[in-house]
This record gives sequence, structure tokens and C-alpha cells, in this order.
Amino acid sequence: MISRTTLTRALRATAAAALLVALTSCASTSTPAEPDPAASGTGLSGDITVFAAASLTATFTEIAAQFEEENPGTSVELSFAGSSDLVTQITEGAPADVFASADTTNMTKLTDVDLIAGSPVDFASNTLTIAVPPGNPANIGSFADLAREGVSTVICAPQVPCGAATATTEEATGIDISPVSEESSVTDVLGKISSGQGDAGLVYVTDVAGAGDTVEGITFAESSEAVNIYPIGAVADSANAELAQAFVDYVTGVVGQRVLAAAGFGTP
Repeated sequence: MISRTTLTRALRATAAAALLVALTSCASTSTPAEPDPAASGTGLSGDITVFAAASLTATFTEIAAQFEEENPGTSVELSFAGSSDLVTQITEGAPADVFASADTTNMTKLTDVDLIAGSPVDFASNTLTIAVPPGNPANIGSFADLAREGVSTVICAPQVPCGAATATTEEATGIDISPVSEESSVTDVLGKISSGQGDAGLVYVTDVAGAGDTVEGITFAESSEAVNIYPIGAVADSANAELAQAFVDYVTGVVGQRVLAAAGFGTP
């Protein structure tokens, strides 16, 4: 005769064995979970060098940092200068992957010789404003004041987008400025004014906005005569074409456009 204790133990052992079989069966027949696409990353990797107009220094520094954060394994090196100088460097074989110009004229110099892959995309616009030292010691109040006798005005050289915009505004208004200096980039003009080496300078509205209290800005109605459109494109012989195009798409996408708008750039 089997005791109650022995019977209970036997039943427990049978139940445990059945549970083990069930678990083993489930483990051997269940379908592995699909990988989480969000955890898989974008698949982008490697390095690119972005040549960008000097007026994009602050915004592209921020955009590149966010791009790298969202795409681990990528690195974006930035090189800033006047658009015309960057065009010369690319034409002479500088290893750039992306080019962002402050005007369409300089971009066209590269598209005309097939150095840009596909068609460039317009991604921002900018207009001129007058930068003066804090307190505006020369009492500048209008575009015409820049041509006033005794006023030391600093502008960009004609081949630089901000210089071309200045020339267009002079022609439209009939006002002829005799500058004390013509600089190779808009940031050089801003530096001259913030350091007190000029009474006034023509820069972009975004430059004054980003300069803090080092300069003051004076808007003028005639600036509407020359609105600069900014195009961007991947360089044709990029060593990492996929990453280059991804950065172009990022600049023209939601994040890039938000950063540019916050800095005062207009839509193209």
C-alpha cells in the first residue's frame, strides 16, 4: 500500500517533469524576436569634410554636432572661409565632401565643371545689415551714411557673396562706398568692427545676431535689393558619397532648418 506522503511526492515529481518538457518545447519552437530597427542605427559610418561659407560657422557647428550624435560612428570635419576661397580650394583638388555656399554664383562655378554630384539644394537665405561698434560712435543711421566723408567703412571683397550683395545694393541705390578695407569673408568684416578698426561694416543679419554685445546692428530698407540664397551639395568625387548626401539631407531637413531659423536665416 502506497502512503499518502509517497503519492504526493510522486505527483509533484510528475508535474515538475511535465513543466520542464513544456518549457523546453516552447524554447525550441518559438520564433526569435525581430531586431529593433531603432536600435540598429542608420548604418552610416566614416568621416566627411564639409566646406561651408564663413557665415555658417555657428549654425553648421551645431548641426554637425547633432548629426554626429544621431549617427554614432560618423565624424564631420568643418572648414569655413569665404565661398569664393572654398571654390578655389575644391577646384584645385582639396578633399571636400560637401560644399555649402553663401550664394548661387559660387556654387555654379562648381556645377559648371561637374564638381557637384546631382543638383544643389537651396537651404537658406540671408540679407545684409550694418554692423557698428557698441554705442555707434560714428552715428551711422542709414546705408547712405556708409559713403559719408570721414566714415571708415569695411566691406567684403567683390568676389565674396557679401561683397557681391554690397555691390548690387550700391548699384540699385546709386550710392558709391569707398571702403577702407575689403575682406575675404564676412567674419573678417565683423572682426574689424568688433575690434574697433572701422566705424561700420556690411555683414549679414545672422552675423550681428550671433555676435552678442560686441557689435550693434542697423537695418536698412535697401538690403532687400540683394537677398543671398544659400545652396548645398555633395562634392562629386567624395570618398564617402552616402554620408555626404546624408549630411546634405540633414541640413535641408527638420533639424537643420530649425537650427538655421533660430539663428535668423530665412527660407530660400
